[in-house]
This record gives sequence, C-alpha cells and structure tokens, in this order.
Amino acid sequence: MTTQPTTAEEPWRDPAADPAERVRALMARMTLREKLAQLYGIWVGIDSAGEVAPHQHDFENPAVDFDDLVRHGIGQLTRVFGTRPVDPVIGARSLARTQRQIVSSGRFGIPAVVHEECLTGLAAWQATIYPAPLSWGATFDPDLVRRMGERIGRTMRALGVHQGLAPVLDVARDLRWGRVEETIGEDPYLVGTIGSAYVAGLESAGIVATLKHFVGYSASRAGRNLAPVSAGPREIADVLLPPFELALRAGARSVMNTYTDIDGVPGAADPSLLTGLLRDTYGFDGTVVSDYFSVAFLHRLHRVAADRGDAAGQALTAGIDVELPTMDCYGEPLLAAVEGGAVDAAAVDRALERVLRQKCELGLLDADWAPEVPEEIDLDDAESRALAREVAERSIVLLHNDGTLPLSPGARLAVVGPRADAAGAMLGCYSFPLHVGVHHPDVPFGVTVPTVVEALRASFDVTYALGCPVTGGGDDGIAEAVAACADASVCVAVLGDRAGLFGGGTSGEGCDAPDLRLPGRQEELLDALLDTGKPVVLILLSGRPYELSRQLPRLAAVVSGFYPGEEGAPALAEVLSGQIDPAGRLPVSFPAAGASQPSTYLAAPLGQRSEVSTVDPTPLFPFGHGLSYAPATWLDVSATGSLWPTDGVCRVRVTLRNDHQRETSEVVQVYLHDPVAEVARPERQLIAARRVSLAPGETSVLEIGLHADLTSYTGRAGQRLVEPGDVELRVGTSSEQIVTTLHCTLTGPRRAVGFDRVLTPEFSL
Repeated sequence: MTTQPTTAEEPWRDPAADPAERVRALMARMTLREKLAQLYGIWVGIDSAGEVAPHQHDFENPAVDFDDLVRHGIGQLTRVFGTRPVDPVIGARSLARTQRQIVSSGRFGIPAVVHEECLTGLAAWQATIYPAPLSWGATFDPDLVRRMGERIGRTMRALGVHQGLAPVLDVARDLRWGRVEETIGEDPYLVGTIGSAYVAGLESAGIVATLKHFVGYSASRAGRNLAPVSAGPREIADVLLPPFELALRAGARSVMNTYTDIDGVPGAADPSLLTGLLRDTYGFDGTVVSDYFSVAFLHRLHRVAADRGDAAGQALTAGIDVELPTMDCYGEPLLAAVEGGAVDAAAVDRALERVLRQKCELGLLDADWAPEVPEEIDLDDAESRALAREVAERSIVLLHNDGTLPLSPGARLAVVGPRADAAGAMLGCYSFPLHVGVHHPDVPFGVTVPTVVEALRASFDVTYALGCPVTGGGDDGIAEAVAACADASVCVAVLGDRAGLFGGGTSGEGCDAPDLRLPGRQEELLDALLDTGKPVVLILLSGRPYELSRQLPRLAAVVSGFYPGEEGAPALAEVLSGQIDPAGRLPVSFPAAGASQPSTYLAAPLGQRSEVSTVDPTPLFPFGHGLSYAPATWLDVSATGSLWPTDGVCRVRVTLRNDHQRETSEVVQVYLHDPVAEVARPERQLIAARRVSLAPGETSVLEIGLHADLTSYTGRAGQRLVEPGDVELRVGTSSEQIVTTLHCTLTGPRRAVGFDRVLTPEFSL
C-alpha cells in the first residue's frame, strides 16, 4: 500500500501556504523538460478537426504518444468540447479521465488548464448560442453583458473548463475586415466598457478571461486578415489600447497576442508590447498565451525567425508564456534551444512562475483537487435561453421607418431572401454550429434556432420565397420572389451574410470583403422587390454594415441584427409586430455612397467631408443611431458649470420623459469635441453612454460625472495629456444627432496622466 505524500513533503499542495512560496517550492524540483511541459497546450483530435484556425493543417505534427507525453505534465488542454460534437456529460467524463491520467502520470500531479472559445457563448455542442459581440455593442448595456458573461462562465465551470478565449477587444477600423462581427464596435469607449463587463462576468464565475488580440489586429491594411498594420503610436495609444486597459482593471487574468505585425515587428515577438507595456506599465501579472500557431508563424509566415527554436526563443523572451494550441515550438525546439544556450533558462522560469501561480489560483495545485463530473447538465436551459433572448431584444436596431412598422396584426407578408428561412443566419462564425458543426453536416445544431419565417408565422400570414442564395444564383429565384409579393400587403426582405471561416462565408475570420455592397445578387433582388411597389421592410442579418444608400429612399423600414443568436428570430418578430420597442443602437456606422469606404466615425477634421475630395465619407446611419416606436422626450441638458478643473469633475444632468403608453429606453451619449489640441484629434469621440429605461409617463434624471482625465489624449511627445482650454460636450442620441452642446473650459495646469487615469464616467439616476 502506497502512502500519499503530505503537504509538508509537497508544500506546493498546501492551499493555506503563500502562493509564491508554493510555486517556488515546486519549480525547484522540476527538470527543464517538466518545466517546458507546463508552457504548451495539447490539442487532441487536431488531425480530424475542420479548419478552425489559420493554417491549422500546416502544423499537424506526427502522432504523439499521449501516455509518454503526460509523464512530463501538460500545461493546457485545447478545445476538449470545441473540436467536434460531443455530448456534454460524456465529454465531461472523458475530460475527468484525462485529467486523472495527467495527475497520476506526472511526478507532481499537476492538472492541465482547459480552455475553450466563448465568443458567442461556450463553443460546445448543445450550449446556448448568444448574440455575436457586435450585438453586445448594439445593446449599449454593460450590466446585461456582464450577466451574460457570468452565465457563460458558470456553464464552462460545470464542465471542467478553466479559461475562455474571449472577449475580442479589437476596435473595428475597416468595415471590410471579416472579423468585424467579432468586435464590439468602432469606438474604444464602447468596446472597453462592454468588453470589460463581459470580463467581469466570466471572472466572477471563476473563469480566466483572455483578452484578444493584443494589439492592433483590427487595423490591418485594406481590411485583410493577418495583413500588416500601419497604425502609428498615437492611434495605438488613443484608439486601440484603451479597451485593454479597461478590461485589465476588470480583472482579466490572461492576454492573447495579435497575429499581425506593427511597422514590421510581429506582436508575438515584441517585448515592448508584451513586457514593456503590458507588464511594466500596466502591471499585468497574469499569463500571456499565444494565438493559435502564432509562435510558429514567426518562422513560417513573418520570416523573422530562422527555425522553430528561434521562433520559440523570440516569443518566450518577448513575453508569451504559453504556446497554443499545441506543442509546435515550445516542445523539442525550445528544449534544444535552451540546452544549447540560445535561449536563457531564466525566460523559461519567468513564464513557468506565471503559469503555476495561475494554476494555484484555480485550485489545481491543491492536495484535494479532483475533477468534478456532473451527473447531468443542460447547457441550454430555460434561464440561459431567456438571457439570450434579452440580449437579442436589446441589440436589434431600427435604422429607418416611414411608419410601416410596427406591422398591422395579421398582415399578409411576403418574406423573401436567403436569410429568411435559414437558422444559420442568426449565428456568428464562432458559434459552434458554424465553427465546428459545419464539418459534421449529419449532426444537428444541438440547440433550437428558429428562423425569421418561423417566428413571423406565429403572428402573420406568411408566404416565403428564397429569391437568391447569399452568393451566386440565377434569375428564376428573383422572379419567384417578385411573384410572392403579389398578394402581400408588405414584403419583408431578409438579406445579409453567411458567417464562416477562411472563405466558407461572406463574414467571419478569413472572410474579408472587397467592398461594402451586399454579397452576391442580393442587391439585385432588393431592387426587384422595390420595383413591385409594395412596402419593403429590410431585415439585415450580417456581420458588418453594408451600403444601402441607393435603396434607402424607397425602403419602408430597415432593421439590423448583427447575428442575434438562437433567440434572434423571435426578438426580430417582436420588434416587427410592435410587441417590444426596438432598443439597439449602432456600434458601427453604415456607409453611404462609396461602397469601399473603410473609415469609422473617429476621424480628424481632414477625415470629414471636404471640398477638395469627390468622396464623401459621411455615413448613411451614424455610430450610435437607433430609432424607437416611443422616443423619449428630452426635457433638459445642463452642466454644473462652465469651468472644469483639469483634475476635477464636470457634472452633466439629462432629464428625460416618456410621453407614451408603452415602456421605452434611451441611450444618452456624450461626445467630446476639442477645438484646439497639440495634434489632430477626432471631430467627436464618445466619452460616456448610459441606457435609461422609462415606464409610461415616467420622468428620469441622469447625472453623469465626467473626470477631466476623459479628455486626455497622446500629445506630440508621446505622453498622454489633459490640457487646459475650451472643449465642447455634445450630448445626444448618436454621434450626429446632438440634442445640446455644452461649452466648457478646462482650467488649471496641464497634466500628464497614465494607466492609472480615470477611464470611465460615474452615473446616477
């Protein structure tokens, strides 16, 4: 009979001991090979997985002996539930067996961290599919997104998952980029507040949130995935970094690097970013994990490393602690590089200390740790579906309405278009059915996802016609769609994107667009429907905005849903029928004429409409825009005074009233305009936004405390400044619809501020 070691013999197993001492005691006994084993992931089943990561099948290694591998330990297990359809209980039991094998086979009994994607909910078969992140942004509701993050995190923990690879904090810069659907929007304040709320939710459930992609990924040239980034230091500091700063304060414990290079330096090999900024300036003490295969990309794609060992050394030295998804570079190549003296062993210990400390936080080093196996689990229970519905309802944006909406009860509808009767039209590219399930066509979605046609049939007399597919298609379908309108009182055209990966869709990772016209023949279909003379309500289900300026004057209404998830169709039907008031606001601008315009609303004066250019960048629908059936009445907007100390707070009061017989809500938005600055600044930039809900007849007063730090920007010397001088606070319902402009003067000394500055306003109702 063997005797289990005591915590005196293995002090790293004592949960009452100081974590730093526990980690030091363990590291002192580990061999180099055992140390490296904690710094990489293992992806069981990668050889049979569909293409879910860039160049995935270029990196398949010869089959490894798992039994031999686990003798040294394993740092991470990659996508146990997110590689193929797995029954959740069977998957949890299999994971528990694997963890027991890892614990019993290694000298130190260290379990692996298990990570999964969770961008639209846990990417697992039968798990709730929530709206895509661009819909999170459209809610302008951090509290709702925090609740969603917490629920997703609880689901992950129930299965034995420890780390979630979300949220994406890239600020959309070019709307042609395929991954716009994964972003939260085009404004750093919105991305930061919504993204940090999601982080807070995940972390409150005990899940390690992983911030993606640090930094600059979304600013790639021409909106092409993995293209070089030409952003200057000021754009990086003032637009791309603030969301990460907010999310780190919210408690994120992991960061993932960007694939791209900035001015020739790949993010995976940039110590100024991953150590100098992230560690030394921001004080981050969690783990940095590589985006999938990005360490090997230093050798194979960027060509800044001579071989895999050189790539491993550069990434480790720069600050990447864990190589994901598998042991391509941090295994034998790094072992040889360290033993040969090419890589300092101290860099290994630095990364290992962070990894083990995080495992200590997760309880994975405790003597009594054991994998939990649920007897049964419902990953899509009623409460989760209800929350998915609530997020969807808050995210639907009414862009245009001539009075046709809401539809009359019992109206006869011709519902046409390639997205009208497709369940996948509701889902983003990181949803399990479109990310993984597409490679298993015989396996059902795993959750119920109603279509728009199905949802509308509950309240209306519906005739359906396809019209045309998302891409391609002949003339017959368009003629059939026109014929379907003959006996209808209203035509509902449901158009947009098919989410997918690497060319498998019109939106999603690796599915970039050459311009912003509707894909395929959908614009031709829409024109044909408008020519019938029937009122046409356009529902756009897409991962990015599209250019609708030619059709807008003839459209009766336009409703936008950015992949609103499994409950998206019922939410849309409620909006069209008037059962709920449309509540979403645009997280991205819609372009006007000129279907290749990549710019966002954050443009300096020279980026605005000009007499010296024939191209007008003015949006068709501006950032923050969204209509209501019962718009709130703005009674008063005022500030406590016109003088604003450079180290003080300006207080703004907004009084709203609901003069209707139904509930409504308004998103109060405050934009900063700085008339004179050291550098060219955006004409307007969001610094505060708050949703205010109002019962029928209710009056509400919103007070907003704006610290002067919110006016700061990066000056010519590269330092963030708060400057004295005149500014304007433009308060309204979008970046273009301003109700009141408040003129203020910042008084006092010029101040330099840093990471510890005030990043968010204070609100009280």
